[in-house]
Amino acid sequence: MFSHQPWYHGNITRSTAEDLLSKAGKDGSFLLRDSESIQGAYALCVLFQNCVYTYRILPNEDKKLSVQASEGVPIRFFSVLPDLVEAYYKENMGLVTHLQYAVQKEEEPEEEPEPLSLPPQLPPRNIASNESKDSHSDSSRGTDRGMELARPCITDTYIQRLQQIDITNLPEDHQKFIQEYFRSSICLDAEQVQNGNPTLPHFKKLTQSICKNLNSEIARTLPSLEALQKVLDQPMSPGGGRLRSQLSGDANQSVAFKLEQLTKLIYSIEDKTKNAVFESVGYDGGHRRSLIPPVTFEVKSDSLGISNKMYLKVDVEGGKVYFKKSKDGPEDKYFVHNKILQLVKSQKMHNRLVLVVETEKEKTQRKDFVFDDTKKREGFCQLLQQMKNKHSGKPEPDMITIFVGTWNMGNANPPQNITSWFQSRGQGKTHDDTANQIPHDIYVIGTQEDPLGEKEWIETVRGALRDITNISFKQIATQTLWSIRIVVLAKPEHENRFSHVFCDSVKTGIANALGNKGAVGVSFMFNRTSFGFVNSHLTSGSEKKLRRNQNYVSILRFLNLGDKKLNPFDITHRFTHLFWLGDLNYRVDLPSQEAENIVMKIKQQQYQELLVRDQLNMEREEEKVFLDYVEEEITFAPTYRFERDTREKYAYTKAKATGTKYNLPSWCDRVLRKSYPMAHVVCNSYGCTNDIMTSDHSPVFATFDVGVTSQFVSKNDLSKDAQGAIKIMNCVAVLLTKSKTKFFIEYHSSCLEKFVKSPEGENQENTEGSIKVRFNGQVELTPIIADPEYLLDQHILICIKSTDCDESYGEGCVALRSAESSYTEFCIKLTHHGEHTGRLTGGIQLPKSDGKQTEKLYDFIKVGDDPGAGKGKSGDITKMFSAVLATDISNPSYMGVGYKSNNQVDRGPGSIMSPRTGPSSKDMTHGNLSPKKTSYDHTTCSPTTKTSNPIPEDGQPPEMFDNPLYGSMTGSRGNKDHLPSPDAHFAFPKTDLDVDRQPPVPTPRIRSFTCSETKPHSAIATNTISSGLQPQNITKKPVVPSRSEGGMIGPNRPPVPMKSRPGQPQELQPKPRDYRDSAELPSKIRQQNRTGQPKDGMLFYSFFKSLVGKDVVVELKNDLSICGTLHSVDQYLNIKLTDISVTDPEKYPHMLSVKNCFIRGSVVRYVQLPADEVDTQLLQDAARKEAMQQKQ
Repeated sequence: MFSHQPWYHGNITRSTAEDLLSKAGKDGSFLLRDSESIQGAYALCVLFQNCVYTYRILPNEDKKLSVQASEGVPIRFFSVLPDLVEAYYKENMGLVTHLQYAVQKEEEPEEEPEPLSLPPQLPPRNIASNESKDSHSDSSRGTDRGMELARPCITDTYIQRLQQIDITNLPEDHQKFIQEYFRSSICLDAEQVQNGNPTLPHFKKLTQSICKNLNSEIARTLPSLEALQKVLDQPMSPGGGRLRSQLSGDANQSVAFKLEQLTKLIYSIEDKTKNAVFESVGYDGGHRRSLIPPVTFEVKSDSLGISNKMYLKVDVEGGKVYFKKSKDGPEDKYFVHNKILQLVKSQKMHNRLVLVVETEKEKTQRKDFVFDDTKKREGFCQLLQQMKNKHSGKPEPDMITIFVGTWNMGNANPPQNITSWFQSRGQGKTHDDTANQIPHDIYVIGTQEDPLGEKEWIETVRGALRDITNISFKQIATQTLWSIRIVVLAKPEHENRFSHVFCDSVKTGIANALGNKGAVGVSFMFNRTSFGFVNSHLTSGSEKKLRRNQNYVSILRFLNLGDKKLNPFDITHRFTHLFWLGDLNYRVDLPSQEAENIVMKIKQQQYQELLVRDQLNMEREEEKVFLDYVEEEITFAPTYRFERDTREKYAYTKAKATGTKYNLPSWCDRVLRKSYPMAHVVCNSYGCTNDIMTSDHSPVFATFDVGVTSQFVSKNDLSKDAQGAIKIMNCVAVLLTKSKTKFFIEYHSSCLEKFVKSPEGENQENTEGSIKVRFNGQVELTPIIADPEYLLDQHILICIKSTDCDESYGEGCVALRSAESSYTEFCIKLTHHGEHTGRLTGGIQLPKSDGKQTEKLYDFIKVGDDPGAGKGKSGDITKMFSAVLATDISNPSYMGVGYKSNNQVDRGPGSIMSPRTGPSSKDMTHGNLSPKKTSYDHTTCSPTTKTSNPIPEDGQPPEMFDNPLYGSMTGSRGNKDHLPSPDAHFAFPKTDLDVDRQPPVPTPRIRSFTCSETKPHSAIATNTISSGLQPQNITKKPVVPSRSEGGMIGPNRPPVPMKSRPGQPQELQPKPRDYRDSAELPSKIRQQNRTGQPKDGMLFYSFFKSLVGKDVVVELKNDLSICGTLHSVDQYLNIKLTDISVTDPEKYPHMLSVKNCFIRGSVVRYVQLPADEVDTQLLQDAARKEAMQQKQ
């Protein structure tokens, strides 16, 4: 129509239009684009005095076009846009200035069509044929010229293929049918297609001839199966006869259809038989739940400080966890599922777990276990989570597990066995074998270059899941665009929990018209929680990064999913949880000559060095795509481009007519997600398979625990309706725009009956290229249900719109949970069509809550370094967890939320403005939580993850000095001159973050015996765990002695021994600070032995003596750690270490690395052997025993 007009730019975004006009820079510059708010309308954008003015062009009922200009100007109507534009070149037409300079479209480089994978064209071969077929009449040869050209091409290709296949073992009549079809009948089918008949009649005739016996066999077998089904039907199904007539009565039905119906009938019979058997033995199988066999874990437990090997047997079906001393021992000691109150994962030791169980008289007890590795611990947690799920007794779940998989199948049929994909087995963050049989609630499978038919692929997936879980999963939705497909399957018991299912697709191929590239999507409601899934196949080619970015924006804008009432919002804000998967085709951005070097780094598993050059990571870092999405850390090898049938070799070169093309090994296949702020989601696995090799891509998997909500039922008195409103006030928006217009806010939420508009805001001056809008007053939102517990799970979607064209300038989301305790200030990022467009600050207040909140299943697992290190204490569970890290929040997605001292929310992700999420940032999940950074910034770490002091400037090892071990364990005992606070040696600078900050609750050291100094500690910050390649920044924390350690504190405890020296203790004179200043005592003067005091060093001497010749880690004062072989120890505990070394010198560049040196530590905090050969509790027991002997 008018697309050739230079001023018409189609469906470009508002921000793109502003950029084009700004580049033009002349008053009167203009362009037209499609309206973002009204379909069929247009927007006229005009530049004047460096501001962009936008006018809507609306069609009326007669499809006449008019401009919404200034009031008082007569409205003129136009039939076509060119006439309208021509008229507004005149002055005084109601615009801010008349149109003068048309801004033309930027020419996009034409996209090269990707070569199709067609079979090679072979020269014609002479095939023997009957003489009669050569004697056709002239009339029989009178076909279209196109058919004459096409016939040799098709027939020769397939005859050549047929000659390469050995068909001598086939029946003679079948050989004849096949040869006849490819010699001539295939061309007749092609002619039928050209004439508009796509049914391939000759091919149907071929299959009917080959399957003649199969048809008779189906007719003979089907009545037997139907009779069996009738027997199993309770009550008898009245539709049995109908089914028979459908399957066998119609002779025109294809063999494929009959086989498909026959297969469904067999599956149905199998389901009914198993249900009948389960019911006969009293098994409450429900909807064919899978039977998860009992699993036994070998662990080490701390009982009174002594490490013992034991076994934990998890019976998911029975709802019990057995504690056994031997693998085949009696199962007399167990805890039922409802007596297991909490699982606490250690942040420091990723294989350590604490179980909080309920004992008699409603007391709680903590049981500390160390697993063989992290995967075993995670498998144990998943099994217990599944056990809680099965036996919770809740009518509706509040947490489900989701499997998300993506695979570019490379136009090749899948192998027979693809179960490893659905079991998350292979490389990367994978599931432990003990959790492989746990079925997920929902499976979302995205494929690209999928050669199978839709039904065939779905049955392949369902069959694989049936083999693993013994469950016939229900198909919820499927959508296909050419060879791009997404399938959603779910457990049968969830079938009625799905609603509002929508599917859509977007083409992004050549000219956005072909579906060889693009996306398919599915959205649905699971009870009251909305989900969206997008499977995309973006433009290929390392050099086409910008085209991929455009593909992403097109999909974001035009994929029509979710609630249609949320029209101002794109799909990034329409769902509680959005998952984006597929072959995104972003490559490792390195020169082609680096190919061999890349392969070498992959073999050495140096993935991080390549991921920093990953195009998707770099584009996300620059906020060009996937703004605020989260991707789990990649710990698996690139998934593309392999040689087929092997995973040992990358095929990174491809011969083309234009030369050799390089496809460097890359992470093309990805899974990302974006959730509403403070919504619970945890990634449990992210990796790829290594045994599915039919494609040049490896399948990628990711699994998630996701919190869901259901229909709310209040615990309060129904006769007393809760009253109250959501109050939003003091809103100020900063918008990154040059538009000259007024703005208002729209508030949308599922907890509101309808969206609410705010009054018009007041524009204020701001920096160049942005505008500040202040919305005075207070907006009250009346929720459908005013119960505060209901509101805590709700979110408010915010959209800032312009008054002139009703278009959105930025959208964001506020979690009402952030205002749980009191009035809370928020600061959220605003985005529009995937771009960062500004920020919004304000305050929010909810009705006050007096009742106790319902516990969620996902609160069952916490993350934190628990106190006590395995000391079984009874008491209030709230006190028991008072020492969990300050950053330990039951919902890992809340980790960015911090509260200021005045109960205001500090900046964090989601409903709080957070720092930009880097592409390599980890998910804030149970396995990789990152506490907040502290004001301390140590840059070196020891092998025991404690901070280490640098090597002295002279490079020499420190001299021997005394090591008094009996430091006071209380704050009031001992001589302060002898054990000064380490803070006296280190003048750590304070940052702004320390002001008014309450110190986090300290936690004791794990498996350690501590002799703490007498000087009280100052405010201590929490640890910081590094997520990158840099060393960890860890600060010291005060230590609270456990109960067993408390037995050593008392009047009978011997005083601190010191070597005898004449005179009184004197302080050393100040001297230049070096390594020894931070490691040795300021005073070496010893007190004389008191009467009855044991000889110096006798305490613990025998224990240290037993460690001679073994590898130890000695932690000295000020958290300096030294590892080496204990060579000898004297009665004063002056220890000699040999073979001092560092296992990873690059990770700890400042660690001591010297040979055969003498070291005397000031305070030895603990000695720990590799693989927990000796528990440090033994040291305490030995100390107590020797103290008692010396006293006697």
